[in-house]
Amino acid sequence: MKLADMSPGDVGECFVLLAGKERRTTRDGKPFYRLTFRDGGRSVAVMVWNDSAFFEDCDSSWKKGEFFRVYGRYCDTKYGPQFELDQVRRVVEEDAADGFDANDFYLATSFDPEAMFRALVGIAEEHIGDRPLRRLVVELLNENVEELLRLPAASRNHHAFSGGFLEHVLSVTRTAVFLADKYDEYYPRLKLSKDLVVAGAILHDIGKLEELQAAPEGATYTPSGRLIGHILLGRDLVRDKAATIEGFDREILLRLEHVIVAHQSLPEWGSPIPPSTPEALLVHYADDIDAKFHIMAAALQGPTNDDDPFTGRDNALRRHLFRGLLSD
Repeated sequence: MKLADMSPGDVGECFVLLAGKERRTTRDGKPFYRLTFRDGGRSVAVMVWNDSAFFEDCDSSWKKGEFFRVYGRYCDTKYGPQFELDQVRRVVEEDAADGFDANDFYLATSFDPEAMFRALVGIAEEHIGDRPLRRLVVELLNENVEELLRLPAASRNHHAFSGGFLEHVLSVTRTAVFLADKYDEYYPRLKLSKDLVVAGAILHDIGKLEELQAAPEGATYTPSGRLIGHILLGRDLVRDKAATIEGFDREILLRLEHVIVAHQSLPEWGSPIPPSTPEALLVHYADDIDAKFHIMAAALQGPTNDDDPFTGRDNALRRHLFRGLLSD
């Protein structure tokens, strides 16, 4: 059976991907592992304790990205979905006869990546009036189209799947277009630059091209991603591209760099400086609401204990979310 199709209490056999492996220590100093197994539709935690029959193999040879055939019980706990492991072995070639297909384990956007890419380019061409700025945005997109079609938006928390980058960035950009039109109408004397809002929204995460790399177990960080981060990597990509475009306005470049550098707003979120222009402020909130809404939607649509109107706290918002009152 598929892990994603199991109900709480079900006992069965399924194929899983080892997507996470954390070595931890109990209060009395004994080591254990918290594993994350998943298929294309569900992730579960698996605890491998020090006295488990599987501990030695887990400790010495199990690796993230490997596929396993497991037998056990699926449980829905207050800490989230868990799987009680009874039997386990690595997948072998003969398992294909029982339905194993590695392609089933890639998490992917539910939208058409190519259609999203065309929509993003279309927004840039329609809403960015400054020709050098429009050229910068469109060329950066077209030069990286193959990577962007499958790039996740993050390694965890939100849009952490193939095509997630385009899903997130297109959503952020559409919100940014709305906000730019709204606040330009409210504050005409401010001379808000819709060009910069749209360009900044499209490019705010462009550094993830160099920060992340896709893998079956989810996005992983490149060395430059860990040591530099997508904010500065993105600023450098934009700066390098602007240097190839004759007549690129120096202040426009400075303001665009600021949108990218400030889009996460806080040092603990990765930005060295908060939004200090109207354009940067709008892009920050368009980005923030899209990420947080995705996290909430995923938690509310995920597995649940039918007796509890709230989700657990095992989501990136770290709070119980209200599903609704129980029906009689």
